[in-house]
Amino acid sequence: MGKPTGFLEFERELPKKRAVEERINDYKEIETAPTDAHSKQQSARCMDCGIPFCHNGCPLGNIIPEFNDAVYDSNWGLAYEILSSTNNFPEFTGRICPAPCEASCVLGINKPPVAIEYIEKAIIEKAFELNLVKPRIPKHRTGKKVAVVGSGPAGLAAASQLNQAGHTVVLLERADRMGGLLRYGIPDFKLDKYVIDRRLEVMRQEGIEFRTSVNVGVDIKASELQDDFDAVVLTMGSTVPRDVKIEGRHFKGIHFAMEFLSQQNKRVAGIDTVVDHRGAKYSNGDLLATGKNVVVIGGGDTGSDCVGTSGRHGAKSITQIELMPIPPKERDSSTPWPNWPMMLRTSTSHEEGCDRHWSINTKEFIGDENGHLKAIKIVDLDWQKDPENGRMQMKEVAGSERTIPCELALFAAGFLHPQQEGLLTDLGVEFDERGNIKSHGYQSTTNEKIFAAGDCRRGQSLVVWAISEGREAARAVDEFLMGESFLEAKAVSMLNPSFAHV
Repeated sequence: MGKPTGFLEFERELPKKRAVEERINDYKEIETAPTDAHSKQQSARCMDCGIPFCHNGCPLGNIIPEFNDAVYDSNWGLAYEILSSTNNFPEFTGRICPAPCEASCVLGINKPPVAIEYIEKAIIEKAFELNLVKPRIPKHRTGKKVAVVGSGPAGLAAASQLNQAGHTVVLLERADRMGGLLRYGIPDFKLDKYVIDRRLEVMRQEGIEFRTSVNVGVDIKASELQDDFDAVVLTMGSTVPRDVKIEGRHFKGIHFAMEFLSQQNKRVAGIDTVVDHRGAKYSNGDLLATGKNVVVIGGGDTGSDCVGTSGRHGAKSITQIELMPIPPKERDSSTPWPNWPMMLRTSTSHEEGCDRHWSINTKEFIGDENGHLKAIKIVDLDWQKDPENGRMQMKEVAGSERTIPCELALFAAGFLHPQQEGLLTDLGVEFDERGNIKSHGYQSTTNEKIFAAGDCRRGQSLVVWAISEGREAARAVDEFLMGESFLEAKAVSMLNPSFAHV
């Protein structure tokens, strides 16, 4: 629990951020590195709450009070041991997870919660500094061979766990580098790619085989995949973006968010050519926000990433619009503690400059004589609760239609489901009502050798959920191959086992 009176003595303090006028000129991480003294002080705020609801808030079941106590005692080795027992990649969650654990912190009932995400990052960075992160090479191999398709956080977690179980693991990725959306979706200013490469090197030394630029279903047929491997784990993510079919959609200058974000990540990495989701190739210089009026359609994290990237490009203006009403500034009564709160969030990208609007619908894209986007017609919405079913319904506000200048529109409205045509249809997997891979637990309902985990199974979600899914799928695969599994299940609170995350 750290210091018994720590939560009374210290206030929540997150790491300092680089000044806006400095950071918008580069793609380096925004937050400054954690310090031992600051980490110790923040861990001291973890109180003797009796029942640590943070365990339940974390999809991984991280043993949070215990690693907080170890940090307060400056026992970095123990802190790392506790944290890594449930979380394969604290360096990812410590940077880009929205921290549902903090929303469930008991201290957060009437004070700012413990800075759990920051402490996770402090632990793993200190562990690398002290050379505590060493390759864990299995003592025995089972002779079983497993293919993991997709190298996002779910695929990486599944591969890591299966390798620890002694299976020979081959990780297959259709992009030119490993990491999935960690690599080509999350901007470098939130997650520097050396963080991914550092972890990949550890996994490589542990015996995992990486194969990039392999389009499974094309370069390796579905039948070959099943013949060559004892089990297959599908972790290709949710990759079909939600589109908006309105007049003018065909004009040049309208792109999905991931096309825009991935090309910038490749530009930072020194890659000259970008391949979009349709396989079309274009120069990195073709998709820039420089000097343009940018409109980001969608108010979530991906939209925020588009805002930050556009600012670094030197956009003329940046507007972000959201269909739904503006969330409350404080935790709403509809999402009481310890639930994830529905409330307004301001990202570091928003702090850098952005005009945000809610309850806005896009009516039409307007182009010039050359087929290029020049403006967007939008309208205000009035959201009212239907008295019969209680559902929110939207109605356009009469006379609110207007046109705003826009040369670059970015769709950041989320993803529908994984790409179904090709590998998945060839494998004969079933899909649920949302178009995701249907499974019994993590095992495909149509083929016992095929497993699924992450966004392609449960739908678009958080990085921490992806890691959890990968770990749980690995355990299911291990049980299928060996009849039992000694891989760790989700952690259970030491104080109250009934609070294990289900």
